[in-house]
Amino acid sequence: MSIEEIIEFVDGLGGVLTLQPAPGDGSPEIAWGDSFFYYAPDGVTPKNTQPFATIVTKDYPGDESSRLNRPDTFRVNVFAGKDAFVSWTGRAPREPATDDVDPSVADVVVAHPVYGELGWLAVVNPGQRTEEAIRELLRTAHDRARTRYERRATR
Repeated sequence: MSIEEIIEFVDGLGGVLTLQPAPGDGSPEIAWGDSFFYYAPDGVTPKNTQPFATIVTKDYPGDESSRLNRPDTFRVNVFAGKDAFVSWTGRAPREPATDDVDPSVADVVVAHPVYGELGWLAVVNPGQRTEEAIRELLRTAHDRARTRYERRATR
C-alpha cells in the first residue's frame, strides 16, 4: 500500500479531517510530510483529542527503532483499542513485551515502539500481508473516534 492509497482509504471512511503539515503552514518542521487523521466532520481540528491514526515518514526524537529514515519507508500508526491490540500482540497494552519483535520489519503488525503501552499498533510499509489488517484496524480506529466525537457532542 502506498501513502496515497492509505490516505484515500481513510478519507473514504467519512467525517475525516486529514492534516498534512507542510512548509509555511505554521506546523513544526519535524511533522512536514506526515499525515494525521482526526474524526472531525465539522472540518475543525479537535483541540482535546489525538488523531486516531497517523502516517510518519521519518524518525522522531526518541522514536528511531522503526528506522524510518531509510529510503521509501513510512509507518502507519493506529489507535484501534485494547481488544485489537491484544488480538495482534497477545498481551494487554501495559503488559511488558515478552518477544523481541523488530519494529523496523516491513509488512508486520506490531505494538507501536513508543505508544504501544497506550494501545497503539503500527505497520512499517504495509504490503500484501497486512493490507487487509491495516484497513480493518483503520476502520476500527475511525469507528472508535466517531463514537467518542458523538458522545462528546451530546454533552
